[in-house]
This record gives sequence, structure tokens and C-alpha cells, in this order.
Amino acid sequence: MTLNSPAPLATTRTPLGFVEFVILMAFMVSITAMATDVMLPALDRIGSDLGVSDPNQTQLVISSLFLGFALGQALAGPMSDSFGRKPVIYGGYAIFLVGCALSLWAQSWEAMIAGRVLQGFGAAFPRIVTIALVRDGFAGREMARIMSVVMAVFILVPTIAPAVGQLVLAFSDWHAMFGVLIAMAVGACGWFALRQPETLPHDARRPFSLRSIQTGLVEVCASRVAIGYTVAAGLIFGAFLTYLSTAQQIFQQIYDTGPLFALYFAMAALAIGGASMVNSMLVMRLGMRSLTRTAMIGIAIASALFAGPVVMFDGVPPFWMFMLWLLVVFFCTGILFGNLNAIAMEPLGHIAGLGAALVGSGTTFISLPLAWYLGHLFDGGVLPLIGGFGVLASAALVVILWADRDENVAPAE
Repeated sequence: MTLNSPAPLATTRTPLGFVEFVILMAFMVSITAMATDVMLPALDRIGSDLGVSDPNQTQLVISSLFLGFALGQALAGPMSDSFGRKPVIYGGYAIFLVGCALSLWAQSWEAMIAGRVLQGFGAAFPRIVTIALVRDGFAGREMARIMSVVMAVFILVPTIAPAVGQLVLAFSDWHAMFGVLIAMAVGACGWFALRQPETLPHDARRPFSLRSIQTGLVEVCASRVAIGYTVAAGLIFGAFLTYLSTAQQIFQQIYDTGPLFALYFAMAALAIGGASMVNSMLVMRLGMRSLTRTAMIGIAIASALFAGPVVMFDGVPPFWMFMLWLLVVFFCTGILFGNLNAIAMEPLGHIAGLGAALVGSGTTFISLPLAWYLGHLFDGGVLPLIGGFGVLASAALVVILWADRDENVAPAE
């Protein structure tokens, strides 16, 4: 299979070229990023309007989305293996729209959080099934390359999402942000329905049963590579989710960036996007594992070196120092995002939907308590964030070294 033929199609209406395929996949997975980052400028207002007294509690607007996301992933993959990729994605978008409507008209903090959980649950379906859809047609380094390009295009969303949120707040209030999410979901679903053919033939589908899921789960758990890289991805995503949960507090409360918050947030996001493009160019030559180890070592070293100045400045180093550390760490994180999932999925091609579900939900379930703990350590300084990245990257490196002891792993990978 060549890079210009995205997948072996079971049914064909309008074939996609490579560019459209990548952009569509990126648009579909970006619904989670938009639902997360567009809300950041409004966290204080949402908390104030809904009677939240503890500023750290507003982080639940972000973390509750990922709780639903983790739960949704556990179902999305097995269902897509049984009923096909497209029907399951349609169902996910429908649930996401219900969650948006609930948050849009929320009159209480509990209703807001319930709506966010539903949004995350629904967004998990297009996010996880998209990975399975890509895995239907690609494997190994080729899949890593595709996912890196998808991530590079996808990263445009978090670069502009806070700016979109600030623009909405300039002309309306936070309720209108959910209108933006509704419009985006309808557009993505319509494009997907019209242009992307089904990639899972009927004769390749697995029966939807607890026994089938249990069999697949045992198979996934028996793979040292799948388990190890899922845990590593969870550790790294835990650090990243801590950043997302505390970004508004760091940029606007500690460093008082005001409207420039969106600009600085975009700069950090672009570092991830640039790294994804670099990874797509290097991965075929250097291999996924070599790049992954180098990136993790980079995060650990950068965080260890920066910890000294952070302590010296009582948790609030000069802003330029913080941004320099953030750009370095996010560049390394961008290298990891494409590779960790691709390596974890490598042994699971024959159960791509279930495999993607278990890898994705496992990653998120591992990351949530880590992000909750580190986020609630926020006390007006950035040390919990820097320490979190350093410690978790070091732990992830140990885990992948353990996973790569599998005798079936080719050294060149």
C-alpha cells in the first residue's frame, strides 16, 4: 500500500486523496481539542456565574471532559469493530451535541459538569475510531507518519481555540462557546458522511459481545509493547493535561498576560505541531523508538535544569524562562504524541478498533488522577507543572525500556 491510498475501502462513494484524508482525520480528532481549549479564557466567568468559590475547582471544566472521554473510548472501539466505523462515529457526534446543549443551558455547576462529561463521551467516538480507521490502512512507521501529519494539522485547532474563546467573550458570553462547538461538530460529521467511505468490510467485523471484548482484552494485556506504551502515553498525557487544566491560571493569574494569553498558548501549541512535522520526516529513517526515547530524555533533562531557577524565584521565574522551557518540552511532547500510540497499536492491527479503545481509554484513565493531583497542587507557582513533566517523563522512559525488552521487537524500530 502506498502513502497515496489511505485505506482499503469496503464501500466507495467518493474516494479521498491523501491531503483531504489527512485534513478530514485531523478535523475529526480536533473536536476534543476545541472543546477543551476554547473554554480556557472563560473558566473564571463560568465558575463565577455558577457559584464556584474555589478557583482550582474550575479545572473540572477541563478534567470532566476527559473523564467522559475515557469512558467513551472503552465502548467506541469494540462497537466500531462490530458495527463498522461510520455508524459509531455518527452516534458519538449525536451524544456530543446533547452534551453541548446541556452545558449551554446549564443553570448549575452540576449540570455544567454533566454536560462536559457527555461531550467528552461523545467526542471519544470520532477520536478513537479515527485511529482505528487509519490503522485499517497503515501500520508501523507508515502509520506513525500519517498520525504525525494528522497531529500537525490538528494542532492548528489549539493554536486558535483560546483566541476564538476570547473573541466569543468580546461579543457574547461563555454560553456562545457551546454554539461554536455545535457548529463544528455538525460540519465535521457532514463532511465525513459525504466523503469518507467505510473501511471495515462486513466479513472482517467481530461480534459485539462481552466474550469478544474479554478475548481482545486478554490479547492486549498479553502484549508487553501495547501495555508498556499505553502506560507511558498515560504518564506523558497526565503532565500535558495538568498544563491544560492550569494554563489559564498560569498565564493570566501568575504572569498577567491578559488578552495575550491566546498568543502565548498558540506559541506552545505550534511547538507541538512543528515537532509532529519533524517526526513525520524523520520517523521512516530513525525509527519510532529512537525518537521516543530521545524526546523523553529531553523532557526530563529540560525540567531538571529548569527546576533550580524555579525554586530560586520562589516558584515564579521570569516569563521568558518559563516560555523557553515550555517550548522545549512541548517540542519533545509533539514527538511523543504520534509515536506512542503508533507503537502501542502495532501488535493490534487485527483488532484495531478494540485495540485503539483500550490504548486510548487506558491512557486517559492513567492521566486523569495524575492531572487532578498535580493541578490541585497549584499555589501561585509553576513548580508543580515543571516537576510533574520531569518526574512523569522519567517514569515513562523506564516503562518503555521495560516494554522494549520484548524479544519480538526489532532493534531498528
